[in-house]
Amino acid sequence: MTELGTVTVTGVRGSLARSAELKRDATTVQDSISALELGRFPDDNVADSLSHITGVAISRTAGGEGQKVSVRGLGPDYTLTTFNGRILATDGAGRDFAFDVLPADVISGADVIKGAQASLTEGAIGGLINLRSASPFDQKGQHGIVRLEGDRNQMSELNGRKFSATYSNTFFNDTLGILLGVVRADRKDRTDVAGNDGGWTRNPDPNDPNWWGNAWGGNIDPNGNGVLDPDEYGLIGPGQFRVGSIMEDKKRRAYSGKIEWHPSDDVRIVVDGLKTRLNSPQVSYQQSYYPLFAPGRWSNMTVQNGIVTGFTMDNPDPSLRLNPELLNQTQYRVVDTDLYGINGEWKVTPALTLTGDLYRSTSSRHSGGQDSYVVLRMNQPNIARITLGPNAVPNVDVRFNDGRDLATGLANNQFTASDFNTHYMELSGDNIDDKITGGTVAGKLVVGRWGVDLLRFGVTRTDRRKSRDLVNNTLNGGADYYSEANAINVADLGGGVLSHNFHLPNFMSDVDSNFPRSFLAFDVPNYLAQLQAYNGHLRPDGTPYDYAMAAPAWNPLQSYRVSEKTNAFYVEADMSGDRWDGNIGARLVKTRTSAQAWDAKILSITENGPFNYTAKYAAPTPITEDANYTYLLPSANFTWHFTDELQLRAGVAKTMARPAVDTLAPTNTTESVSWGEFTQVYGGNVNLKPYTATQGDLSLEWYFADHSIANVAVFEKRIKNQITTSFEPGQDIGVPGYLFNVVRPINGDHAKVRGLELGLQHFWENGFGVRAQYTRNLSRSWVNGEKRPLEGIAPATYSLGVMYEKGKWSLGVNADHTDGFVKAVNVLGTGYNELADSLTWLTAHVSYRVNDMLSFTLDGQNLLDDPQTYSINGNPLLSDGYFRYGRSVNLGVNLRF
Repeated sequence: MTELGTVTVTGVRGSLARSAELKRDATTVQDSISALELGRFPDDNVADSLSHITGVAISRTAGGEGQKVSVRGLGPDYTLTTFNGRILATDGAGRDFAFDVLPADVISGADVIKGAQASLTEGAIGGLINLRSASPFDQKGQHGIVRLEGDRNQMSELNGRKFSATYSNTFFNDTLGILLGVVRADRKDRTDVAGNDGGWTRNPDPNDPNWWGNAWGGNIDPNGNGVLDPDEYGLIGPGQFRVGSIMEDKKRRAYSGKIEWHPSDDVRIVVDGLKTRLNSPQVSYQQSYYPLFAPGRWSNMTVQNGIVTGFTMDNPDPSLRLNPELLNQTQYRVVDTDLYGINGEWKVTPALTLTGDLYRSTSSRHSGGQDSYVVLRMNQPNIARITLGPNAVPNVDVRFNDGRDLATGLANNQFTASDFNTHYMELSGDNIDDKITGGTVAGKLVVGRWGVDLLRFGVTRTDRRKSRDLVNNTLNGGADYYSEANAINVADLGGGVLSHNFHLPNFMSDVDSNFPRSFLAFDVPNYLAQLQAYNGHLRPDGTPYDYAMAAPAWNPLQSYRVSEKTNAFYVEADMSGDRWDGNIGARLVKTRTSAQAWDAKILSITENGPFNYTAKYAAPTPITEDANYTYLLPSANFTWHFTDELQLRAGVAKTMARPAVDTLAPTNTTESVSWGEFTQVYGGNVNLKPYTATQGDLSLEWYFADHSIANVAVFEKRIKNQITTSFEPGQDIGVPGYLFNVVRPINGDHAKVRGLELGLQHFWENGFGVRAQYTRNLSRSWVNGEKRPLEGIAPATYSLGVMYEKGKWSLGVNADHTDGFVKAVNVLGTGYNELADSLTWLTAHVSYRVNDMLSFTLDGQNLLDDPQTYSINGNPLLSDGYFRYGRSVNLGVNLRF
């Protein structure tokens, strides 16, 4: 329940009313969302709620849960997330926050701050997202809520459950308050996937100077004359594709607490903490096909508009025929996120107030060597036909010489361990620890002269230390240890590696292609144990198998330690006149960065077979690099009140966003050597400078009725120092007999972002309400003088919500639409872009309040069951990715006291 003036509003209506008031009272351009009540957010996921805000788009993880947030046409790297003004540590390589680690139940509200002020934490160009926790003084006295939920996904037929509770109370004449919260959620979900991991193969095109081709096995040659003919320039064909399903068992735990003490009217002290654990292991069962072209491998080719749409693979040579694969991927993701702090405020005099804040934020994910990408390859002679169609998966028809076919054999459990050989076995995972210690001392002084109402000032200190230790078996060649000539027939291993076939309900039911839709149960942990038990058997070269040679080990070339110490000082003046108010200020930021990584020279390269090489490395040596930078970030905001209901807001500022932490460390990798691509990729550069932007905002806001608003805003950002990639071909890096392409990140490119935002929110007396928003982004970047679209940015997003709330009932439907956008530029040459296709996410809710203590809710997610799809230039023949989450329903019961 939210109190606004003399009107009491509840539920969705109260949440939106509070959000409108926050926007109206903000000192810069801002949008907000608020909790429906104590311990209950509008959506189960914070990112999903943010997607209803103008200018906000989200990306989703397995199961369809919102994970990363983009603001105003700029990706997660341009966004900073804080909790009560404190920077949140992250479990990824960068700074962008993964919202799936944080249950919505611990949040009371979120502000998306699109403008800039000197008093706000620096580090965001797209927008600053500040999550807010509740205070026991929001509602004095004793209050509590217990919520039980159960959900079911109609595609996967899997269930989930959640328990959450929040309790608050105030004591001693409302001078001491406590607030406690707990969340325990268990959910199983499934995501059906298809993709093109090996990418599409495209011949060289002499008309495109930026494309030399990527046909590793040789240029696609339909007429077989061994010459690249003009009608074969830029010809495209499949390289590798896969189809399967990701199974996730997600467990989420969160505990929050706050103690707030008001010993006097002039002093407030708050101690608070948040502890969460996300345990979401994934197992993916997939079929993988590797039909990459090589001379003599394809026959009976059909070509349509420069794309090979069909071919037969009937060469009896085992290295040239199609060898279907079982691909099993596992991901071990356990993330511990903690945030603890103390905050104090002291009103020294009626004119001077001082505040202080000290906090520690940590995130830890230790999955080193526990992720797997394991392939078993079929070894039986066969004839295969692959044809492309307008679906996410090609048609696949594989018929073995013994009379079996792949689809029927998998469905009827006709294949056994003897039909498979060991193949690629990548074991990987990283250990990431992120620790942020921050402190602020600030004040505000009432001036009341020279046109200045209030002077704000402060100093902040932030110390961030992030480390990554990659543990894998690609550096030591272990991923290929049991492949090619050293492959072992699975029947020669112990039992239980392959146990039985199985079928998934509704698997790829909206994809009309003909391909195998059954799976063999592939037990990876048992497989690894059986490989260890096989030690001592002789390899073809006479040496014994030794699993230790294939086991994951610390990879120093992609591990790092980065420390970043920042001091910032700001001063800001609040001013006002008869019909206007505003602020002007500046923030001085000085950052020192130290980065440590390791380097190891390649001593030799051994060719194991086609597209299969092993590099031998020297002992690693540490590299430490230091850098620093200083920026002055001025800002000004101005609001003109035409009437009490109509106001015009304007803002200008210089802003900055720091590079992702991993791009500051001088790591490097030559892993591509293993498949025959000789490239050294440097992951970071300590001398990278932050992105900077000069930006302007103009927003007209009309609060035409109680808790209602219509607004239009325009904005522009001119971004410098964007991080791009330098490409240096044919470099001698000291490996005898080989020249390498060298790739490294550098500053230098720039971008321009312009946009329009429209918003409407209104409630009628009869209980109906509407909320709508539209955002249009016009974004361009320049890379080495070439004009390109900004990657990962939707040109338009819009949403529409219709609701009814009266008496005991609350009902609503929300549709959030994201236009298709460019995901990656020039992936197959100039103008061949990977596109994310448009997506509409439809949700609905119904709640019934039995009395003041008891209510029931029913929510639906992804009701249209739209898959997220990717393609090359929007061409359905060139599918590049498919993710289907299924629709789900959630039933909840709430008990208040």
